[in-house]
Amino acid sequence: MQDNEILTRISSLVAEEHELRSRLATGEVTSEEENARVKELEVALDQCWDLLRQRRARRGIGENPDEAAARPVSEVESYQQ
Repeated sequence: MQDNEILTRISSLVAEEHELRSRLATGEVTSEEENARVKELEVALDQCWDLLRQRRARRGIGENPDEAAARPVSEVESYQQ
């Protein structure tokens, strides 16, 4: 996945999160549904940002950014601890 594709994915996930919050405000989804989906979106965003950082770091030290790979959720989420 190229940087521009990752950034497009990030924008899409953020837009979905905003839409979901709007739908909660109008009663189209329950808070439980909203919370569950927001959690999924946050995890996906964390993975996207991690991959983008990996690509930029590789590029910064003269390595091939295409060798960066998405890390498992368990690894990415453990960074927050």
